[in-house]
Amino acid sequence: MGKRVKIVRIGEDVELPLVGAIAFGVVDRGTNVLQIRPVSFCPLSCIFCSTDAGPKTRYRNAEYIVSLDLMIEWVKAIVKFKGERHIEAHIDTVGEPLTYPRVVELVQALSEIKGIEVISMQSNGVLLSEKLLDKLANAGLSRINLSIHSLNSEKSKFLVGVEKYDLNHVTHMAEYIANSPVDLLIAPVWIPTLNDKDISELINYAIKIGAGKRWPPLGLQKYIPHKRVRKPDVIKSMSWRKFYSALRELEKKFNVKLVLKPRDFAIHERRMLPIKFKKFEKIKVKVLAEGWLKGEKIGSADGRAVTLVNAEKIPLGSKVKAVIIRNKHNIYLAKPII
Repeated sequence: MGKRVKIVRIGEDVELPLVGAIAFGVVDRGTNVLQIRPVSFCPLSCIFCSTDAGPKTRYRNAEYIVSLDLMIEWVKAIVKFKGERHIEAHIDTVGEPLTYPRVVELVQALSEIKGIEVISMQSNGVLLSEKLLDKLANAGLSRINLSIHSLNSEKSKFLVGVEKYDLNHVTHMAEYIANSPVDLLIAPVWIPTLNDKDISELINYAIKIGAGKRWPPLGLQKYIPHKRVRKPDVIKSMSWRKFYSALRELEKKFNVKLVLKPRDFAIHERRMLPIKFKKFEKIKVKVLAEGWLKGEKIGSADGRAVTLVNAEKIPLGSKVKAVIIRNKHNIYLAKPII
């Protein structure tokens, strides 16, 4: 990750609330799906990465790893708040979930929480092995959303930004998953002009290997350029209208569902954790750790993690006044009041 990126061990080196931050903890977006983020590392540096992950990161200031006991404690409390029924725990970090050293134990512990009925996981597949997949299946993993963006080895290396990327290993694991108790969803990012032709090949491949026994076999993602993240040169994002039109054409061609809706995954609205702070509200934040991106610090206020922007000169351990500038889905950004 580079010497300048700090590692923050939450629950060991520092105590931070597990609601409020985007890079770690639990994200509740008002449905029956909880996003579980125990770690933020990634071995790849995809050229389109929306979170600037991996060895080639330019903007990350810190990486996070959450203690298992603390994570489960918070998940249990949130699941109870949400009614302890029909909950999906979706392990979908801002990096690669399989970099979490206790990922099997995490899946096992999640499977034992009353109300969690589905456990799914994002993965790029590079750290998967048959042995690990077997352990995850036995622990209770329901589905892997596997990121494959091309079936061409050289193009894949270019897209993921790592010369040692082994496409044969990833496709082997895709086929192993498809023949296991764990369901497989192949999730390519469609990047105009870079992998247009690859999308049809990936659709055909997913059908051929038997992906999607319980859920849809594919989850095509539209490339969206984000501020301060990697963007392929000269590439423009497709409009949503054009994207969905293209998906419908491919649906007819391959006779497979590609335009996905929440109901395809039994996702429905569920009461969300109350928003603690209103936008533009002034609060006091105890500064506890380095922030995820350069120039940020992260702290605690009233049981929530709060990310402070423009905070380079604010020392750890201090208490500062700040104004909330973002509060959507209990993810809080604040600007220090100097």
